[in-house]
Amino acid sequence: MFPGATADRDAADYVVVGAPLDVSTTFQPGTRFGPDRIRLFAETFDDYDRRTDRFFTDLGVHDAGDVRAWDDAPEYIEFLSGALRDVVRDGGMPLVLGGEHTVSAAGVRAVEPDVFVCLDAHLDLRSEYDGNEWSHATVTRRILDGDPPADGTGVADEAIVLGARTGSPEEWERADAGDVTVVPPEGVRDWLAEPPDFDDRSVYLSVDIDGADPGFAPGTGTMEPFGLTPREMRDVVRTVAPRAGGFDVVEVNDRDDGQAAALAGKLLREFVFAHASGADR
Repeated sequence: MFPGATADRDAADYVVVGAPLDVSTTFQPGTRFGPDRIRLFAETFDDYDRRTDRFFTDLGVHDAGDVRAWDDAPEYIEFLSGALRDVVRDGGMPLVLGGEHTVSAAGVRAVEPDVFVCLDAHLDLRSEYDGNEWSHATVTRRILDGDPPADGTGVADEAIVLGARTGSPEEWERADAGDVTVVPPEGVRDWLAEPPDFDDRSVYLSVDIDGADPGFAPGTGTMEPFGLTPREMRDVVRTVAPRAGGFDVVEVNDRDDGQAAALAGKLLREFVFAHASGADR
């Protein structure tokens, strides 16, 4: 159980769901261990949050456990999206623990946001990677353009990728389209100073832990130097959370001493505190 997620399912405002998919992870596999490691390394955090003057255990969080993964990624994503739709139908907000980034497609399908906001080192706008059209490197493309071949049935109308610092020529070309905004790490502070107000548009927030510089979160599959600091990631989460209808944190593996998992668990808590405080205003 995620520490502090003590609410009953039928009374929960937020529902943690583990999605330990690990079929296309590049370079360092192990995201199947991500959900449990995030839960484990969140044990040390205090229940009380001074900034919001709230206790996590008072915020109606339930941990529904993991949705067991198997090797067929598109089939698993469809099944997971059904489980997350159940959370939304029952009045809860899904908080997904990955698992590779591909699982974000399920969260987006369940929430059906207008805008997909993502903290990520990579654009994830490939049409395929190593011949796989459902790779973790294609997830933002799937969210915008639909199932392969890109058929125009994507869920979100817009993607904002914060912290991206690498991509293929194909991805940068797709990122030049009007429905994608890319903010490099050095531009995130300026973005935070004047974030979009989103108007009446709904938002889904995804945190790929490799958005952080690997010096802070080495336990991830595809490390990319010159990344974000944990404080910058925290500030993005605090800024976007009040407007979001769903959240995930993904790409945590077991290849470090818990740094990536601890950061992931802390960012989930920051999301809940910020969203709950924003909902009360």
